[in-house]
Amino acid sequence: MLDQTAVAVVEEGYTPDPESFAELVRENQAMVFSLALHSLRDPSLAEEIAQDVFLELHRRLSSLESRQHVRNWLRKVTANRCIDQSRRRRVRPQVALEEVAEPAAPPGHDDPMRDALLRRLVAVLPEKDRMIVILRYQEDLGLEEIAATLDMPVRAVKAHLHKGLETLRGKLSRVMETRRER
Repeated sequence: MLDQTAVAVVEEGYTPDPESFAELVRENQAMVFSLALHSLRDPSLAEEIAQDVFLELHRRLSSLESRQHVRNWLRKVTANRCIDQSRRRRVRPQVALEEVAEPAAPPGHDDPMRDALLRRLVAVLPEKDRMIVILRYQEDLGLEEIAATLDMPVRAVKAHLHKGLETLRGKLSRVMETRRER
């Protein structure tokens, strides 16, 4: 929980003191790193993106209006940096369906993003589809929130989400067919 100084810093736009900024970082670092890691699948690159995002937050903190505004801003900047990084690398993880390991046990129902198979299948989605699936199911954002985060119309978010889910369903059904054939 932010102290009164941190709230005043964010709400009134004052230059942050180190303790207040550190509290904002502690409050949001897991979310920023998790978004970057699930999108890029590279821990060192995710750390680099997270550091860049928090450096940018420090520079722009006086323009942010509330803790919720900070959180939304962090999601938006992280998502955009990850999409940009993926485009720069132009190397999407290419995993042949035959190389995707079968789960040893049925997938857990507590957090589907923990399942290695699903993570690998999500990783091969195109950048925007992947980020929208992550924002929807990991961050539990609504379609309107995702649209605002990515500066896209809600209809485009729905289309990307639908396309991404259809792709995942198709790949998952092929994995299950292969599993049954063995």
